[in-house]
Amino acid sequence: MLITLDDILSPAEVADFRAILERAEWQDGRATAGAQSAEIKRNAQIPLNSPILPGLQQRLVRALTSHPVWVSAALPAQILPPMFNRYAGGQTFGVHVDNAIRVIPGEGRQIRTDVSCTVFLSEPEEYDGGELVIEGHYGAQAVKLPAGSAVIYPATSLHQVTPVTRGCRVASFFWVQSMMRDAQRREMLFDLDQSIQSLGEQLGANTPEVVRLTGIYHNLIRQWAEV
Repeated sequence: MLITLDDILSPAEVADFRAILERAEWQDGRATAGAQSAEIKRNAQIPLNSPILPGLQQRLVRALTSHPVWVSAALPAQILPPMFNRYAGGQTFGVHVDNAIRVIPGEGRQIRTDVSCTVFLSEPEEYDGGELVIEGHYGAQAVKLPAGSAVIYPATSLHQVTPVTRGCRVASFFWVQSMMRDAQRREMLFDLDQSIQSLGEQLGANTPEVVRLTGIYHNLIRQWAEV
């Protein structure tokens, strides 16, 4: 399941994020890559010990967890604190799959990466290339969204960032351990939840049909969730 979401961050918030990131120090992105990924990863990242990072991370997580569709799609149990990267001058990240387990910096606690998320901070017209290409059951899909928008997709997917041949692509990226380890169950629950929301708007949230479907949704979560 690949889902794109608009307006995770407002234009004013994007501008503020960008201004802070432009003043920050960046490092070679291979500093956080494994041995295999380091051979194909060419970008820059904000260092994990950067003093600007905690504030941006908290603001972004707060925006995401306030977005009901993002929560419905990810069903987050734990969120790895967001990181920030930059591509320019032909930089790219070749085809790869994300590590199954990540360590939360500064805590040593591990999380399982079920869901990958990218929040775009550059407008599409600011750069050429830089598409996030995600391979799925129905072929590869290229994603290049307006600033402030996000894409979420299964962390099991092969994906890449194509070379940025003009301008600069800035984004945030991170992973979620979902209450639903199984991607198919996450997708079914998302479809059910969105249908309930739509029917609630049409029929009323407290009509018997909507209440019964809501009960089914929560009972499935109760049966399947890992918390």
